[in-house]
Amino acid sequence: MIESFVVGVVAGMRAMTPLALVAFLARRGALAEPVPPLSRATAGALAALAAAELWGDKLPSAPDRTILPGLVGRAGTGAIAAASLAAPHERRTAAILGAVTAAVGAHLTLALRKRAMHRYGQVPTGLVEDAVVLGLSAWIAARRGAI
Repeated sequence: MIESFVVGVVAGMRAMTPLALVAFLARRGALAEPVPPLSRATAGALAALAAAELWGDKLPSAPDRTILPGLVGRAGTGAIAAASLAAPHERRTAAILGAVTAAVGAHLTLALRKRAMHRYGQVPTGLVEDAVVLGLSAWIAARRGAI
């Protein structure tokens, strides 16, 4: 369940990264249970969306992650990714954990980022946050033997 919690934190910071991570793990056969075949195109599209989100987050026009559509999206991707990482008998609990962690994490990480932005600016703080997101994702992948 720790991976489900961590992927919820990731979703709170970047909504698309958890889906890209799950697609990567599925292609590597590193999920708890076999999943239907995932095409390279689908995995590539999810990775491209995650990369675009990493880039777009640094733009001054980027909306706050805590607006309702952003929270709903983050809770959704957190739930899907968390359930995908869990054992079959824990998926419902993992989905709830991932959704709640994403929503709470979005608020907490945005508050931290806003405080840091006053001192360091939007781009540097976004890059630090990206490093955290990618580091946590790599940690999950490494735990599963995918990297």
